Amino acid sequence: MSLLMRASRLAAAALVTVFALAPAPAHADPNALWTIVHDQCVPNQQQHGAPAPCAEVDLQGGYAVLKDLVGATQFLLIPTARISGIEDPAVLAPDAPDYFAAAWRARTFVEQRAGQPLPRDLISLAINSAAARTQNQLHIHVDCVRTDVREALGRNISAVGPEWTTFPEPLVGQRYEAMVVAGENLDGVDPFRLLANDVPDMGAETLVAVGTHLADGGPGFVLLANSAADGGGGHGEDLQDHDACPPPPGTWSK
Repeated sequence: MSLLMRASRLAAAALVTVFALAPAPAHADPNALWTIVHDQCVPNQQQHGAPAPCAEVDLQGGYAVLKDLVGATQFLLIPTARISGIEDPAVLAPDAPDYFAAAWRARTFVEQRAGQPLPRDLISLAINSAAARTQNQLHIHVDCVRTDVREALGRNISAVGPEWTTFPEPLVGQRYEAMVVAGENLDGVDPFRLLANDVPDMGAETLVAVGTHLADGGPGFVLLANSAADGGGGHGEDLQDHDACPPPPGTWSK
């Protein structure tokens, strides 16, 4: 990432913090996800061995999986500990649960709703920035990636390497920084830390992981980051498709 970009992010960090602290709309309860997980899913799992209304509660792993109200296939990976969001220092703690790895495993719930197995490059994980979220509990959106984003990643995969660099073309009208990591899953990979090592203000960032096949044909992931401090939307969820998962027949193959 260029020194100019780093300077721009530092200069805008204070402004982003102001936006992040702005009150949510009156109709939105910013603690709704925390209330569901803490007051319902976790006690039900502890007392009855059933995670309802969540789809899963892993007490040892420190997370719950909840069907989102939006879309037929979208699920949320939510910590069972109180963690505000991407900016919370807890996500970088040495003993922090591997939330992104757990979110990737949770794609099976998306596939169940879709009614079929889905190729890795159809699945995406997204967390929005502090400035572009409605909930003050960390949650990773798990759903299909948009077809246009998938196609853009496929045709530019050889231009993305193991270090953050600007993605060659806009995605949904926004510029993203991108890097690739190899592997069938995200176990042992910490996207939060990979991003934190390269940016001055995590709260300004959105972070997305999309399954892919790397330039050498092996399995991997494209990590994408966009900063509200750079005039970006900070809303990586925009890269997901909550309306058509999987896309219409003929637009993808296994």
